[in-house]
Amino acid sequence: MPMYVRYETPKELADKIFQLVELARDTGKVKKGSNEVTKLVEKGTANFVVMAEDVTPEEILAHMPLLCAEKNVPFAYVPSKQELGVACGLEKPTASVAITSVGKGKALLEEVTKAVADLNKK
Repeated sequence: MPMYVRYETPKELADKIFQLVELARDTGKVKKGSNEVTKLVEKGTANFVVMAEDVTPEEILAHMPLLCAEKNVPFAYVPSKQELGVACGLEKPTASVAITSVGKGKALLEEVTKAVADLNKK
């Protein structure tokens, strides 16, 4: 497990996270890439951050969980940067995405955020 991953994400939750990213892509706003995501978290405009677990080098995302915790931005992990790229509408892999507007995914965001909070408590 990479150094920045704080908990194991169950497959069902990862699937919901991909679904949330796709919903936000279609009906809201999603920003891609670690630099962009870092800026959004620092500004306080990110509603939810998703990070891929298979990023190399790990240092690309090493700061992200701490920054998200400091700014009270919920975050989650998914196993594949390739799948994360596809979910947000790219043909290339992406290390992280920030949802700035969830669109029609508000209920799903609340469900995912609660599940992630429960995982963080363990």
